[in-house]
Amino acid sequence: MAIIEVERLSFWYPDEERAALSDMSLTVKAGEFIVLCGASGCGKTTLLRHLKKELTPVGKRTGRIMYKGVPLEEQPDRQTTQQIGMVFQNPESQIVMDTVWHELAFSMENMGYTLPVMRKRLGEMTQFFSLEPLLYRSVHELSGGQKQMINLASVLLLQPNVLLLDEPTSQLDPVSAREFIQMVYRLNQEFSMTVIMSEHRLEDVIPLADRVIIMEKGQVKYEGSAGTVSRQIRAGQADEELAYLPSIARLYFAVQPPANQLESTQQVPLTVREGKRWLAASRKEGVGVQPPAVSSMFALQEDELLTCHEVTFQYGREQPEVLSKLSLSIYRGECLAILGGNGAGKSTLLQIMAGLAVPQRGSVRYRKKQDICSMPEKERARIIGYLAQNPLLYFSYDTVEEELLHMAEYAGISSSAEKIQHLLVSLGITDIVKKHPHDISGGQQQKVALAMVLLADPHILLLDEPTKGMDPPAKKRMAALLHALREAGTTVVFVTHDIEFAARHATRCAMLFDGAISAVAEPRVFFSENYFYTTVINRIVREWLPDALTYEDVIKRWNVPVSLF
Repeated sequence: MAIIEVERLSFWYPDEERAALSDMSLTVKAGEFIVLCGASGCGKTTLLRHLKKELTPVGKRTGRIMYKGVPLEEQPDRQTTQQIGMVFQNPESQIVMDTVWHELAFSMENMGYTLPVMRKRLGEMTQFFSLEPLLYRSVHELSGGQKQMINLASVLLLQPNVLLLDEPTSQLDPVSAREFIQMVYRLNQEFSMTVIMSEHRLEDVIPLADRVIIMEKGQVKYEGSAGTVSRQIRAGQADEELAYLPSIARLYFAVQPPANQLESTQQVPLTVREGKRWLAASRKEGVGVQPPAVSSMFALQEDELLTCHEVTFQYGREQPEVLSKLSLSIYRGECLAILGGNGAGKSTLLQIMAGLAVPQRGSVRYRKKQDICSMPEKERARIIGYLAQNPLLYFSYDTVEEELLHMAEYAGISSSAEKIQHLLVSLGITDIVKKHPHDISGGQQQKVALAMVLLADPHILLLDEPTKGMDPPAKKRMAALLHALREAGTTVVFVTHDIEFAARHATRCAMLFDGAISAVAEPRVFFSENYFYTTVINRIVREWLPDALTYEDVIKRWNVPVSLF
């Protein structure tokens, strides 16, 4: 039975010639788990907002949306508010009250529920989510993962039939993201709740989906089960689209002869368990494995660029220490990834490195001499570029083009038009220069803010979650840009929850835990001994190749990539 029917839906934002959604049709069955994928700006968020009547964007629309056989706009407001819930990308944007208790009760109070009903539902929901220890805490004290769980619980207290999620794990660490996704999957399985989730963290969600929908330019390009869509993408031979598949599926297609891939009735492996079974059944015995290559990366350590020495920081006299006697060295030409849980202090550390926050004790020095906090602001800006987690902090003009031109003028850049065009092409955002920064997708906002930072050609680039909200092809372009910057002499330090990106592109990785750096190593050493903070491929092949992190590593390290299987 269809619960939602989208019939030839087209939508144009005000003053836009290109449609955000173009003649789109979609049927959603009750109890389905659907994953929406696609490039940033392809229409995923626009579609989700059309399914939530109260959030329908302003613009011109044709076509219609049916909910339970009745046009959505004709449904009573109270009914759609209760029966269709939505969780946003940014945990902060959905929280309105001061304490967890008040936040959970807020939606029910607005609906006019009686006190006995509210207390009964709260008691049930807090036990289901194990929220009892948090009930009386301030929402400002919670980690990103805890806030997103609170948002989900708040929506579920109205007992919706349909749950819409717009990249809900983009700001969560790997452990919190898996907990959140598994909770959503449990709701789908145990309560037959219809789930439509837009997501870029595809390794975790695609194997759970009943149906995967990949959108392109406001239309459905691929649709079907995860295995069906995987074969459709492989048949298309588009390298960028292959990036949407889980790593184990890409390995499967890489080592199988093309004729066998598409005609085979064998299930495409998508999970760690399926991947291990497939490899165990296919791997030839006695095939030699090449030893890991010895890296020359540590030759870079002769030139220490930025030094954090016993940095201690707290936000208030009565507040706990966020960082405690933290020491870390940054070397010229490297690409350092800093990982850790939500609330570990990663963003704080980056702000201290950028000179935007002053530690209570310890120091951050440039080339072991100058304390960056004592540098004049303009001199520091030429040395260190900083991209914050929230790109909206960088925007104050009406178009992307104006933002970039004013930044170029502020930085005193000659030939600014040529440089801006180069950055726009490198980041794949040439088509949004005339748009308002608040009208573009989260991934596009991230790229515009990065372009603004890069205009000044900083020696050290500090990035807070640079791949947040980015689709897989955009991450590839980001990686190519970071590589080009390193080739040109820029040192890159980035905070991330994206394990796959760090494993592929970082030269060193550091773990921030309990206010200090608990481990620093090259990726193949750093990730190979971890349980949660490691790649899917490493979990699958670590018995045979303990330090392999990507499917390319597996192919490279086995001597015969195709006939092996």
